[in-house]
Amino acid sequence: MAHPPRILLAAGGTGGHLFPAEALAVELVKNGIEIHLATDARGMAYGGAFPATERHAIRAATPSGKSPLALAKAVLALGFGFVQSLRLIHRLKPDAVIGFGGYPSVPPVLAAWVLGVPALVHEQNGVLGRANRFLAGRVKVIATGFMDVKAVPDPVRFKMRLVGNPVRPAVLKAAEGAYQPIAPNGIIHLLVTGGSQGARIMSDVVPKALGLLPPDLKFRLSIVHQARGDDLVVAERNYSDAGIKADIRAFFDDLPQRMAYSHIVIGRAGASTVAELGVIGRPSILVPLPGSLDQDQAANAASLAQIGAAIVMRQADFTAKALADQLEWLFTHPSELTDSSVAAKSAGIPDAAARLAFLVADVAGLSMKRSNGL
Repeated sequence: MAHPPRILLAAGGTGGHLFPAEALAVELVKNGIEIHLATDARGMAYGGAFPATERHAIRAATPSGKSPLALAKAVLALGFGFVQSLRLIHRLKPDAVIGFGGYPSVPPVLAAWVLGVPALVHEQNGVLGRANRFLAGRVKVIATGFMDVKAVPDPVRFKMRLVGNPVRPAVLKAAEGAYQPIAPNGIIHLLVTGGSQGARIMSDVVPKALGLLPPDLKFRLSIVHQARGDDLVVAERNYSDAGIKADIRAFFDDLPQRMAYSHIVIGRAGASTVAELGVIGRPSILVPLPGSLDQDQAANAASLAQIGAAIVMRQADFTAKALADQLEWLFTHPSELTDSSVAAKSAGIPDAAARLAFLVADVAGLSMKRSNGL
């Protein structure tokens, strides 16, 4: 008995990989395609509304040069995950396997290649990640979130297709609201977020910077700050010391709507954050995560900075005084923020999920109804 059209999505367990995978899944399910998700333990515990018929835990680890023993353990875990993936694909018989980066995506996509199942990878960042770089020669298409993607080997450049970064339905809903300029003497809405990996520096620097603002500006602030674990305690203490009230939580289930309410967002430059800033159209101050091997967040942030949609501050320069000076200037020149919101909106690709879905259907040999002018 033939099964319905079926796609296996493979993704690392962070929001940066799972959010676009979820957005694609929603689009494919709308078209009657059955979705399965292969991921690691973090992805299995992911609380999002992922419309998968089933989630499958795949063993994986990140190879690093820290020690020969750690490297051997990682390779062993990936090998075990590869065997699991061979069995899974043999059982599910998917029409295609789609990888979203992170090492948990490697075993399923590699198994698809070995078994002759069509595969595609999606790269969310402005630099091709190590997992996707390893898989690039073994897939039919490399879908990208940005026009300019660095570290793509020349022999596979012909496989690149720009689709943008798929965003969740909640982001599309939030994008319906236009940017509301700061009114004279009105409330100034500020969103602070550290991204899925957290950011102690946001909890350290931002409250202190806001405490340095002139009293007439400080009085007008309405702050939403997302901080995890110990960072939340640090943020609470620093806001209290600065004499500033803030809504601080480990998680906001309506974060896209909070972004839409904001006059400016301060955060990291993960691919999902940058995509959401573009689709919703909000100005930002971005502090790329330093020290990453690929410097992907720096490339992501540059895509918005180059068009005047964001101000990028290196973490080494992200001090309370520097941030306070920047914010005071922006809050007293609100037209700059309005212009930045327009620039951000111009970079957004709200139909990225639909674009990627059609690409997936093409690779899998499935038919889909075309909409959204595509």
